[in-house]
Amino acid sequence: MDLQSIKNRFGIIGNSPLLERAIDIATQVAPTDLSVLITGESGTGKEVFPQIIHQLSARKHGPYIAVNCGAIPEGTIDSELFGHEKGSFTGAHEARKGYFEVADGGTIFMDEVAEMPLATQARLLRVLETGEFIKVGSSKTQKTNVRVVAATNVNLSDAISKGKFREDLYYRLNTVPIIVPSLRDRKDDIPLLFRKFAADFASKYRMPSVKLNPEAEKLLLNYYWQGNVRQLKNTTEQVSIIEKSRDINAEVLQKYLPEHSGSKLPMIFKGENEGELSERELLYKVLFDMRKDVGDLKRIVFGILKGTGDGGRETGEFAPSSFHEKTVDTELQKTENSGLPLVIRPSTISPHEDIQTHEEVQEPLSIEDKEIEMIKNALQKYKGRRNRAAKELGISERTLYRKITRYGLEE
Repeated sequence: MDLQSIKNRFGIIGNSPLLERAIDIATQVAPTDLSVLITGESGTGKEVFPQIIHQLSARKHGPYIAVNCGAIPEGTIDSELFGHEKGSFTGAHEARKGYFEVADGGTIFMDEVAEMPLATQARLLRVLETGEFIKVGSSKTQKTNVRVVAATNVNLSDAISKGKFREDLYYRLNTVPIIVPSLRDRKDDIPLLFRKFAADFASKYRMPSVKLNPEAEKLLLNYYWQGNVRQLKNTTEQVSIIEKSRDINAEVLQKYLPEHSGSKLPMIFKGENEGELSERELLYKVLFDMRKDVGDLKRIVFGILKGTGDGGRETGEFAPSSFHEKTVDTELQKTENSGLPLVIRPSTISPHEDIQTHEEVQEPLSIEDKEIEMIKNALQKYKGRRNRAAKELGISERTLYRKITRYGLEE
């Protein structure tokens, strides 16, 4: 089955290379029995990929069960997954089969797997490794032949470091990883999705379809879309129902786009090259602002040494040595606390020495050297974890990987 046929069958809209890569991995792994871990932000449509894997596998005639681990109370999740015997706990009036018993020969999709309690994680690990489980309140081991596809929008590496997720389970689930891209990473698909949703709601509510003018479409493309495809669909439905006019301009659309409350990095998301240019411009700005601050602080310190006020204003007689040293020490302490690259010791400067004899030495401002140093520091801080280092640097993990390769920083 070709890529377009799969998109049509499962209602997938978009031509993003990242999206098509995820679909390709799903189709390649489907005929096997390998465990799959699907990661991506909330609202990206992760639930479609387990269906692709199940329907294109030899298990397609077996059961398919989707379980939301975050929606099951901690006290009952073991019973839901593995079943229980009659009288095993209060309210267990009869024996019950769990999902792993019911789905024997089929596929279980475990959504929000990171919300699973640690004790249940241990039980799940046993099922994945041996195909065995024990019902709650029973001592009898049962066998099951189930394929597990898990999904999460949580960074499991962080969850492992915080002791909230088992590392051995992570590696067992993550046999084949599928990364579903966010809407921000597939901007060219946004107009296609909007038109599809608008047409669907027009048919559902028996009304003409809404259309965006060029300014409104541009606004749609540049919005952050924290809720991804789900948020876009909800926004399209609101506009379709509430607005009387079928022609939507940017001013009208803006009312349905809440301001993003998260971090707003000064990046351009239109393309990879433009995003990289923005990062370089940002680094230039930081470095030159730092240089200006150092220069201003040096003028203040040398002004004090020379007997002038702030900015060189004459203050009369030179201050006593104790006042001079105290003031210089205070200014130096401020400098050191700010992290600026300036170190001057009062003992090396005489109050009556000609100020012109002190040469200001500027640190080299090589953008490439500073970038390498920042990347090294971030990788060292997070012990080589590139996803966390990229977040610290304010760049994408893909951009960080490219820079590591460019500068030869692989371990």
